[in-house]
Amino acid sequence: MGDFFAGWRDRVDANSRRAVDLYVRELAEFRRIAIAPKARAAMLDFAVFLRRRTIALVAEGLPFTDADLSFIAGVGRERAASGVSFAAQRDVLRLHHSLMLREMDETAGRDDLDDVMRTLAWWPAQGLAAPAAYTRGYLFGQGTVLSEVDRVRQLTSLVVADDPAAAELAGILAVTVPDRPLVVVCRMPAGPPVPDGRTRTEVSAHLLSRQRTPLRWEEPGEFVAVVADAAAAERMVRDFVESTGLPAAAGASQAARNGLAVAFASAREISRAAPVRTAPVTVHHLTDLFAEVGAARLPPVDGWLREVSGLLATGPRLVGTLDALYRNDMSRSRTAASLDIHPRTLDYRLRRVRDLTGLDPVSVRGVRILSAVVNRALTGPL
Repeated sequence: MGDFFAGWRDRVDANSRRAVDLYVRELAEFRRIAIAPKARAAMLDFAVFLRRRTIALVAEGLPFTDADLSFIAGVGRERAASGVSFAAQRDVLRLHHSLMLREMDETAGRDDLDDVMRTLAWWPAQGLAAPAAYTRGYLFGQGTVLSEVDRVRQLTSLVVADDPAAAELAGILAVTVPDRPLVVVCRMPAGPPVPDGRTRTEVSAHLLSRQRTPLRWEEPGEFVAVVADAAAAERMVRDFVESTGLPAAAGASQAARNGLAVAFASAREISRAAPVRTAPVTVHHLTDLFAEVGAARLPPVDGWLREVSGLLATGPRLVGTLDALYRNDMSRSRTAASLDIHPRTLDYRLRRVRDLTGLDPVSVRGVRILSAVVNRALTGPL
């Protein structure tokens, strides 16, 4: 072993103590664990092990052995069982990687370029196996402290963020992530009733038993699912609304496997432009609501639509009447029947729309504007 590796090895104990001190100082969850002297000693032993094995393997150009990776995974499982969060687990890996690079830089002298280059070449090919094993063990270990619903909720958050760890967790949970998934967002309007955590968990468990796919209902006002296609999206939304009895607006967007974050943002935006309805709830795509989504991005246009909506609110159930008219393809007879009113009453209401807004609700211009106004009015409080 050359001077570089010998010098690095001589610094292992000091570097390991510095690492543990940093973890405890920077990460509250590791600070909590380290209160127990035995636990802090175990953290130090693991830091020493990682450094000694890394230096020895880099010097020989060898990968971590199966025994090494099994031990590292075991530590990851212990971290999960101790209650370390996924975010803290990620943070400690980031700190470890930064420290190892810093230690290498501190050790290197003017004549150690070849050894440094050998280390940098080894790291992407072999060195990443250790954090991967740690993460794999951590994800397995979460099964002892988290319910299945909580783990699937975490998986869903990883999936819609395009996080590489999603594939590992999906395999552990036996949850399928489609190659070209459809991200679905159900939005519930603000205000009572507000489902509590227990209700959200029970509904999520029921939905998971119907479709084993990534889903989460973390916030009371938003349910998210990642499904295979439009038919699966319709089933998921129908089951969700039937299970909760809540009015909702649903938006969906398709994505490539590595583009779910964009699809999630799009589905959420569509759901915010979609009308809130009770069952059955239609799953809207951008092609259904492109005018409403575009208007929502432009505050002056959105404000104008709200002004027109305010004018309609002064008349006799005009928003609901226009909604029924457009949903029935402007058939007066079907519209009147769906509203349970006389056709002459319908004609009167349509005249009131013209009087209040100056727009003929069955003209091309009127349909284009008033359909957007109606959907905007029916979005409910955001």
